[in-house]
Amino acid sequence: MQIYLIDGTAYIYRAFYALPPMSNSRGLPTSAVYGFTNMFCKVLRERVPEYAAVVFDAGGETERHRAFEAYKAQRPPMPDALASQVPYIYQVVEALKVPTLMEEGYEADDIIGTIAVRAADHGFQVTIVSGDKDLFQLVGPAVQVYDPMRDKTYRVQDVVDRYGVPPQAMTDLMSLTGDAVDNIPGVPGVGEKTASALIQEFGTLEHLLGSLDRVKRPKLREALKAHTEQIQMNHTLVTIRTDVPVSVSPEALRRPLPDWERLRNLFRELEFTRLLASLEGTGPGML
Repeated sequence: MQIYLIDGTAYIYRAFYALPPMSNSRGLPTSAVYGFTNMFCKVLRERVPEYAAVVFDAGGETERHRAFEAYKAQRPPMPDALASQVPYIYQVVEALKVPTLMEEGYEADDIIGTIAVRAADHGFQVTIVSGDKDLFQLVGPAVQVYDPMRDKTYRVQDVVDRYGVPPQAMTDLMSLTGDAVDNIPGVPGVGEKTASALIQEFGTLEHLLGSLDRVKRPKLREALKAHTEQIQMNHTLVTIRTDVPVSVSPEALRRPLPDWERLRNLFRELEFTRLLASLEGTGPGML
C-alpha cells in the first residue's frame, strides 16, 4: 500500500512566488490557487495514490518558537494577495476529497513525520511530496521524498549521494550548518561540505561534541567549542517530531472520488478555463 503525504504549506508559497500575478475578472488574486492546483493534480494523476493527505501549518506559536525566540523571526507576514487565496486552496483540496491535516501548536513537518512513521509501521510505503530538505531525515526503507518541481525522488542512497551522510544524520549535519530559511544560525565557517566531513569522521554529533579536542583544524575546533550550546539548540530545532497527537490513522486516508461538480463551480468562479475544460465529462482528463 502506498500513501502520499503532501507538504501543502510549502507548495502554497512555491506556487505564489513561482508564477506571475494572476486574477479573475473580479480582481481576486488566483496565481497561488492555480499553481497549487496544477501541482496537486499532477501528483494525483501521475501517481494515483490510493491513500493521501495534504498537511498544512496551523499557524501560531510552536515549541520551537518558545525554545528559540529568533526562530523564523525574519519571515514577513503572509502577503495579503496570498492570504486571500488560501481559503480557495483549501476548497480545492476538499473538492478533490483528499484529507487535510493540521494541528494547533505543531508544524506541518511534524505532522508529516508522525504520519509517515505511523504509516510505515502499519506496512505502508510512504512518499512525502515536498522540496524541503528538512524532511530528508525521515527517509528510510519505507519512506521516500518526491519533489515534483524537480521531478526527483530521494531515497536513502540519494540522500547519501547528495549530502555524504545517511538520512538519520541529516539532523546532525543541519545542527552544524544551521538553516537560513528558518533563521537557525550555523557555526561560522561551517558549510555542508565541512559538516558532512565532520559527521563522517566522528559518526554522530554527540561523539563530535564529546571529542572536540580531536578536531584537527584549530579555527574549526575553536568555532565548534564557542558555539556548542547553539549547536545543541539547533539539534532540537531541526529534529522533526514523530509523536504529534494526531488522531487520524493511515487507513483513514483512503481517497474517495472527487466532487467533480464542486470543482467545476470553483474553477468557474476562479476562471480557470483550461482546468475547467479538463473536467468535461467526469474529469478523467484532469486526474
